[in-house]
Amino acid sequence: MVSQFSVLRKGLRTIQHIRWASSAKLAEHKELSKIRNIGISAHIDSGKTTLTERILFYTGRIDEIHEVKGKDGVGATMDSMELERQRGITIQSAATYTIWKDHNINIIDTPGHVDFTVEVERALRVLDGAILVLCAVGGVQSQTLTVNRQMKRYSVPCLAFINKLDRMGANPFKVLHQLRSKLNHNAAFVQLPIGLESNCKGVVDLIKQKALYFEGPFGMDVTEDEIPKEMRSEAIDRRSELIEHISNVDDTLGDIFLEDREPTVDEVKAAMRRAVIKRLFTPVFVGTALKNKGVQPLLDSVLDFLPNPSEVNNYAFHESGDRSDESRILMNPSRDGKSPFVGLAFKLEAGKFGQLTYIRVYQGMLKKGEIIYNSRTGKKIKVPRLLRMHSNEMEDVGEVYAGDICALFGVDCASGDSFVTDSKMRLSMESMHIPDPVISLSIRPKNPKDLDSFSKAINRFTKEDPTFQVFYDNDNKETIASGMGELHLEIYSQRMEREYNCPVVMGKPKVAFRESLVSPIEFDYLHKKQSGGAGQYGRVSGIIEPLGPSENTQVVFNDETVGTNIPKQFVPAVEKGFRMMTERGLLSGHKISGVKFRLIDGAHHIVDSSELAFILAAQGAVKQAYDLGNWHILEPIMAVEVAAPEEFQGTVMGQLNKRHGIITGTESSEGWFTIYAEVPLNDMFGYASELRSATQGKGEFSMDYSRYSPALPEVQAEIVRMYQESINIAQNQKAGKKR
Repeated sequence: MVSQFSVLRKGLRTIQHIRWASSAKLAEHKELSKIRNIGISAHIDSGKTTLTERILFYTGRIDEIHEVKGKDGVGATMDSMELERQRGITIQSAATYTIWKDHNINIIDTPGHVDFTVEVERALRVLDGAILVLCAVGGVQSQTLTVNRQMKRYSVPCLAFINKLDRMGANPFKVLHQLRSKLNHNAAFVQLPIGLESNCKGVVDLIKQKALYFEGPFGMDVTEDEIPKEMRSEAIDRRSELIEHISNVDDTLGDIFLEDREPTVDEVKAAMRRAVIKRLFTPVFVGTALKNKGVQPLLDSVLDFLPNPSEVNNYAFHESGDRSDESRILMNPSRDGKSPFVGLAFKLEAGKFGQLTYIRVYQGMLKKGEIIYNSRTGKKIKVPRLLRMHSNEMEDVGEVYAGDICALFGVDCASGDSFVTDSKMRLSMESMHIPDPVISLSIRPKNPKDLDSFSKAINRFTKEDPTFQVFYDNDNKETIASGMGELHLEIYSQRMEREYNCPVVMGKPKVAFRESLVSPIEFDYLHKKQSGGAGQYGRVSGIIEPLGPSENTQVVFNDETVGTNIPKQFVPAVEKGFRMMTERGLLSGHKISGVKFRLIDGAHHIVDSSELAFILAAQGAVKQAYDLGNWHILEPIMAVEVAAPEEFQGTVMGQLNKRHGIITGTESSEGWFTIYAEVPLNDMFGYASELRSATQGKGEFSMDYSRYSPALPEVQAEIVRMYQESINIAQNQKAGKKR
């Protein structure tokens, strides 16, 4: 029996690989309408990587299925890093491409942890569409909200896929309600599940009004049948609901709906495609990737409803010009090769043969051996090798066209750089959003002899990941690493040991506090120095005032001077001096944010005034504002979501209250509860082990950055005290050296 099954599977895979081999040659030159660039995004453990593994299997891209953190020790194809396979999580976004029904699909599988959110940011920046995966039990969770915000930021249309129907407590109807209430999506079912949990048999296609069953080895055979009798009434109601939701945002289907005429399958599909591309409607599909149900119809829907590169408007700016809407240049996605090449480097990786640069081509074509220019630096680069990526495997190609995602070797650049083939055309693509780090740790190599390997690792990782930042603190004489969370920094420390044989010691976590002003304060500062020869003279006056809570991470400079008391050529020097002071506040040594520096008046000397004089005058003004004003410390507040069995609810709430958390909401479903809270990041260290011990290992939590908020008085007093102590120690050490 087993041998027959193996022969059958090998036969099926051979047929698929013959199909893949013949299709792969066509992949490079598909017309635009047959290309899809999609990302798979979701909260932690929603099944993104498992879904990608099934997509690659059904399209013939891989010949065997391996599970995330699988018992066979192989692990999923897209989790190529050893750490990813050991932990069963995705750390780096991974790219691949495959063929489905003569369409070329470029796929990027992204992490779910908030610590690696920049991987989702840069993936969504270059993609035309996305699949938002939701767990049928967990529903809309904290990182789902973050991913949804990111999709909105880059105007990425999406399909929703409710996964894990086979799990105990699966409730896709609750998830649909959350999609509408929490994410404000105009969403409706396109499929209904036939049975849930262990009874999950297939899905009902509401557009075709057919039941779909997934039979044969690994659910490869999709068979259509009549809708089960007990579901026919519900299917009719849900189809009417689907058409109504689309009619509300599509005039053509709306007219058919008002005429009380039954739309055809093609009319419903065309209307849905228009609404999805405009981000006015989110179709909801259901299935279970692990049990091989619902994946092939989802692939069909990617072709039917998500846009091809010609249906998405992408803009570039002149590198030296402004960023106003009027200066935007619309990219031409035509694959005729007549338009000059424009591409965006969205991800860097250190490969075996040097830096690997992932590029999305927005216009024109690029050939191997061609000369390209970095728009930011103007540097000329020859393209030695053009690649298509399949996870960590590379496949050489001769040329790439608009709409393609490819990789280059040996190109020295930064993440977010734009490339062109015409040196005169200094175009730069719209940049991606990079969140600020929220946590810092001191870091040093365990063995002082490993300093060389340590610096190589730091240089590589900071270049690859803009949210991982490292700097040397002169006051404390230690290297500080900043990142998006404890897991983020822990992963990099482990990678240094594994990839560079450089074990490191991490210090006590340091939170990225901020200093801000409580109420407006006027300043009038004169910097005057005359000690023979050319002197220094600069006077500035104005107001430093706090910004609102929604802007308390920003620093704003306003030039409100009238006349020539401060010549206009010295205003940038005043701004420079002010911004230099914001790098390190005088209250606790943290950055200043949430303030506006309004320069209203001042004075200059015809001989002694200089840029340096006004830089020092602005710095003196900020010091004066510290002496006279009322300042406070802001701390990052995290949106925390905790799920655990109901018997532990009181304990969990007590833990969060002890950590100065504010409960914002609770939910309860089938013996499990979910608590939503806002907790200062400074109080969240060590919470994972505390939650596990309090819930017998059954509780889990996730957190996402929410906002900055004023710290409690006792927290502020402790931070200021510790800062003063560190200053005193540094001064004593300095005095001791002099003696």
